[in-house]
Amino acid sequence: MPDDRRSRLTPDERRAQLIALGVNFLADHPLDELTIDELARRAGVSRALLFHYFDTRQGMHRAVVLTARDAMLQATAPRPELPPRERIEDTLLRFAAFVREHRGTFISLVRGIASGDQTVRELVDESREINAEHLHDALSELGIPDTRALTIALRAWVSFTEEVLVTLATQESVDDTELVVFLSRTLDAVVEAARASTL
Repeated sequence: MPDDRRSRLTPDERRAQLIALGVNFLADHPLDELTIDELARRAGVSRALLFHYFDTRQGMHRAVVLTARDAMLQATAPRPELPPRERIEDTLLRFAAFVREHRGTFISLVRGIASGDQTVRELVDESREINAEHLHDALSELGIPDTRALTIALRAWVSFTEEVLVTLATQESVDDTELVVFLSRTLDAVVEAARASTL
């Protein structure tokens, strides 16, 4: 029996539905496995409809990654009402919680930098720049000098933190509070190294 609800969706609603299915796919599969045929099968629509909304497989990937990335950034956005140090630790706690709940999606995002599509790589890299900027803002409030070395160090630390979260945040034996303590100590070390650098 045909699904009459499908015909009542507006174009924007249909596109959003398709993107949501793509994001859900990332929970259990890498981005490279998301094909037009697979998404059409999951949505119960024709390949032609997918091409109508996304033009290409790369266009579909970009839409899915952008939505997943923005959901992650929104879920982990720093709380400006907190003092800078507490703000960093609170953000790290929420990152750990996000990874526990959406590990597959998180891995697809952080591994998206290896995608063959330049735009997908840029979307993922942009999220790292945003997170590094959030750190920079908090550290500036703490009186840490703004230097080229600090900018480079924070960007590298964000990538390091992603790897730590992928490895540890879903292990039941790892406590989120202990994980944040570890990451905070590594951040302090990176900041001190940057302050001592003449780069």
